[in-house]
Amino acid sequence: MKYVRESGLGFAKRVLPGTLAGGWAVALLGFAGYELHFNSATTGFLFLLVVVCVAILCGFWQATAVSVLACACLDYFFYPPLLVFSISDPQDWVALGAFELSALVVSRLSSKEQRTSIEAKLQRTAMEQLYELSRSTLLINMHQPPGPQIVQLIHRIFGLDAVCLFNAESASTDSSGAWANEEATLARDCYVGLSDDEDPATLTSRRVLRIGANAVGALAVRGKISPLALNALASMAAITLDRCVSFEKETRIEAAHQAERMRAGVLDSLAHAFKTPLTAIQTANSGLPEVGELNPIQQELVNLVGDECTELIALCTRLLQTARLEAKEIRPGMEDVRVAALVSKAMEEQSSRMTGHPVEVNIASPDLAVCGDRELISMALGQYLDNAAKYSFAGTPVRVAVRESRSEVLISVHNFGPAIPLSDRERIFQRFYRSEASSGTAEGTGVGLSAVKLAAELHRGHAWVISDPEEGTTFFLSLPQSSRRQA
Repeated sequence: MKYVRESGLGFAKRVLPGTLAGGWAVALLGFAGYELHFNSATTGFLFLLVVVCVAILCGFWQATAVSVLACACLDYFFYPPLLVFSISDPQDWVALGAFELSALVVSRLSSKEQRTSIEAKLQRTAMEQLYELSRSTLLINMHQPPGPQIVQLIHRIFGLDAVCLFNAESASTDSSGAWANEEATLARDCYVGLSDDEDPATLTSRRVLRIGANAVGALAVRGKISPLALNALASMAAITLDRCVSFEKETRIEAAHQAERMRAGVLDSLAHAFKTPLTAIQTANSGLPEVGELNPIQQELVNLVGDECTELIALCTRLLQTARLEAKEIRPGMEDVRVAALVSKAMEEQSSRMTGHPVEVNIASPDLAVCGDRELISMALGQYLDNAAKYSFAGTPVRVAVRESRSEVLISVHNFGPAIPLSDRERIFQRFYRSEASSGTAEGTGVGLSAVKLAAELHRGHAWVISDPEEGTTFFLSLPQSSRRQA
């Protein structure tokens, strides 16, 4: 009942001022017309103008009250018998009908125009707010979490009671304004349910933030805002979140590249620094047998030092060669090279490592030749053979095959060992990366395969691997075929 009394009181406050103003105007016009001896038609027209003005300025109910008063004035002052109320006169009902019809039509047109004007004003305000928000989101600090910045901007610019944003990328919820404890998960629940909704009772609206078909978060707001503006606001928030996520990923990638460049630079410097003392150690070690005859134990130690020095020098050479390949400092000497000779040279260099692994060679034609740098291609083949020896099961064969494929020569090295996971088959060609599946099988640095890939790309070729637990692992190297076969 309290709600009804308040509504009635509010209605009276809204209607009474316009009714009193129109009533005074009608009363004054009626009295003046009577004193000045106006006829009923002239006075009725003046009353109609008053009713129309009240309908435009105040509304239908005020104009209705003024219409009744105008009919009463006409009946009292201008319809016989004068100065007597005679409601039974048909002219009274005609006048009242004319006044009411005018009030109804004019008030409806006026209300429609006012609504249109209000909607246009609201849309203009919403566009200005969206424009301000778009400018502000372009200036947010990309190095800080985007959620708190976005909710504060929306809360301030749109004047809402409360704003809550759920960021799916970081699984975090940020809010601004007054939210109850049980409402803390409104945005998260909207993201989980992937459905927009409205609650007119609490003026709460929720929207899923989408980039294309992908949901990137959810937004919950409380306050007066049009659905059209809210949809545009949600799209802008989604774009801002996506932009921040992209920036963060680019920053991480750039930081990783920078760290890789620094690490590579340090290792290359160390490789340069190591080669000189290693060469001196190797030279001195080779001179030890000349000093005097060594017993078997001493000779074994000398051989061990020599072998390890050779291994370290080869590693330093690979590091420096890889660095030069990455920096594109190497200009390959392009010449026609017979593949059979390259395979024989690589197998000879790796013969000590291939002990315990039978090697099977299958070359489709001894005349097959490639156009490239002899040393780089030999290094690539040696690396493939070295990998096959290190990661093969004991006693299993290593198969080397060479065949022609259109305008390329395809070289493959196959071995039986731990299978390389699909997710690692691209990454093992990155510098210093080693697959976890085979890292415990043999020691390595993760440098050799990256040098093979760079050498292949320098020749406009390709390097890749296929691996299967049953069929084994095969590394491939494709190189452009020579324009003519070697004799």
